[in-house]
Amino acid sequence: MIKLRVYATLAAALLMSGCEQTTVTAQPEELQAGTACSLDGMLLLDYPGPKAQIHYASGETEFFCDTTEMFSMLLQPEQRRKVTAAYTQDMGATEWRKPVGHWIDARTAFYVKDSKLMGSMGPTFAAFAKQTDAEAFIKEQGGKLYRYDEITPEMADLRGGAQHDHNM
Repeated sequence: MIKLRVYATLAAALLMSGCEQTTVTAQPEELQAGTACSLDGMLLLDYPGPKAQIHYASGETEFFCDTTEMFSMLLQPEQRRKVTAAYTQDMGATEWRKPVGHWIDARTAFYVKDSKLMGSMGPTFAAFAKQTDAEAFIKEQGGKLYRYDEITPEMADLRGGAQHDHNM
């Protein structure tokens, strides 16, 4: 009789656990040799500066060759797709010229705008996991510190990228 109650309780617990909604956050994907930018088709590994990726509830992932492109997509007023995660690279932990890995949540990062260093399309937002790393970067490369929620769509205007690219 006791065994039957134990089994019944376990079975009920298992059935109830199926009713709970679990939140699955998309994990960052490592870039491969052929990973191309969703906006312009450029191969991400060929360019300097922090890259970015946005994961949508549909399961789709978009990759960007710089953080300005990421912000331009995330901050569009007409953006209606549900974003489950956005990642960028921590420039305090990887090399600017050939960044690899070190993905951080884009919404909790510290950003430096208007530094001397250029991204794939010209000026970009340097991303950092730690504010102290961002401040050290500013001392060396210039720029101004921003948090994610301080960045506006006007600051992520993509029209400036081509103006800075003299090789096109």
